[in-house]
Amino acid sequence: MNQIKLFSGSSTRYLSELISDHFGHPLADYTLSKFSDGEMRPIFNESVRGTHTFLIQSTFAPAENLLELLLMIDCAKRASADYIAAVIPYFGYARQDRKDKPRVPISAKVIADMLVAAGAHRIMTMDFHADQLQGFFNIPVDHIQSDAIFIPYLQENVDLSSAVFASPDVGGVKRARKYAMYFDKDLVICDKYRKVANKVEKITVIGDVKDRDVILVDDLVDTAGTMCRAADELIKQGAKSVRAICTHAVLSGKAYENIEASQMLELIVTDTIPLRAKSSKIKVESVSKLFCHAMRNTYENRSLSALFLD
Repeated sequence: MNQIKLFSGSSTRYLSELISDHFGHPLADYTLSKFSDGEMRPIFNESVRGTHTFLIQSTFAPAENLLELLLMIDCAKRASADYIAAVIPYFGYARQDRKDKPRVPISAKVIADMLVAAGAHRIMTMDFHADQLQGFFNIPVDHIQSDAIFIPYLQENVDLSSAVFASPDVGGVKRARKYAMYFDKDLVICDKYRKVANKVEKITVIGDVKDRDVILVDDLVDTAGTMCRAADELIKQGAKSVRAICTHAVLSGKAYENIEASQMLELIVTDTIPLRAKSSKIKVESVSKLFCHAMRNTYENRSLSALFLD
């Protein structure tokens, strides 16, 4: 079996070190040098010839994180790595997965093509904005599900006797329904209306939440506008409490202020993206152990299905 190498991009070092600790394998020596004008030049300071190489880097903003990963892939390819797996805990641009109006790009497809063209043999990521993004690639994609993290958290930390699961928008119904079916609970939908991106005009609650503990389920939280408006509307409709589970903590703009000012009890996220600030309402669960298991199973040619909850 080929030797294994784990490399971390500069933006995901905090997570890569945790993955490395669980793996029991040190991160390989890597330097990101820059020219005076800001151009990046990744350098592997040890041989990768003939190795099974994992490159760990989330592609959240700024776009330099994506560019660094693409250059790392090319670096590994030109250094004769035998197999290159791009481990992307948060896959940026995934929300732009279709033409929702004339004359706009399908950015997620562009990113997929770039990763393949750079030389990746495999993509490993968590909770695409839409499952069909896997079809944008002509190489294997390991699409890891965060329910393996959130379901145990809910079982251990939350009283689910009067719980109901909710989707903050119509597009996330499938995701919320999965939790509702797993716990044999009711499902509620928050139908939102927007005139422009990142600004919710109106939310309508479909379903009964009176005297219920509502758990909102989403794949990412950006400005937190939708999540907080949904939480406030659910409380207005008679919910006892509202908490949310959300994989990717993008948390841009006034997200932290919105969360603190909302009636949401807590927001549970993962560390696919590092938090920019602390909040008494935000709790972080690590994906490091789950990614470690997925990477090890891939390296050892074992199934990943055991890591997923039905």
